[in-house]
Amino acid sequence: MPVLPEDFVLMGEFGRAHGLNGEVRLKSYTADPVGIARYVPLLTRDGRSIEITDARPAPGSAPDLLVVRVKGVRNRDEAEALNRLALHVPRARLGEAAEEDEFFTADLVGLAVVDGAGTMLGTVTAVPNYGGGDLLEIRPEAGGPTALLPFTKAFVPGLDIPNRRIVVDPPEDLFAPPGPKPADAPG
Repeated sequence: MPVLPEDFVLMGEFGRAHGLNGEVRLKSYTADPVGIARYVPLLTRDGRSIEITDARPAPGSAPDLLVVRVKGVRNRDEAEALNRLALHVPRARLGEAAEEDEFFTADLVGLAVVDGAGTMLGTVTAVPNYGGGDLLEIRPEAGGPTALLPFTKAFVPGLDIPNRRIVVDPPEDLFAPPGPKPADAPG
């Protein structure tokens, strides 16, 4: 399977088919969820170009979930074949952030992570969001497994994208290996 260049940005991911006429659910990662349809073409890891021809909010309360139509997809089976397919665009197509204090989370990947004294702690490898807010996944400078740090003012008091660094105030145990579970802990 071809691998997209590092400068490609994840824009959304298809879910299950919606109905019988070729519509499919889509989780959009764009600021305006329906705005994902303006990015033409969207690209997949296997080299396909995808064009969304219609997008609307999905039923329910999740604002980032859409029901979309895709050019060339005419029935449920074709829509179901898109399930879990991720959609990307080259970073250059996103342009620049509109405001001085705005940025794309994709621009944080690769930045150096330093503490308040300027000591190099590691490098940002990803900016996941598992539903509770953005996190910085940091690969430690000394090696070892990555650690997650909440991307909040309390933990990230300084962001200097032009100089490619993030100043953090990490907990002392940020890179500590997980300790043993207490004997009475479930699981």
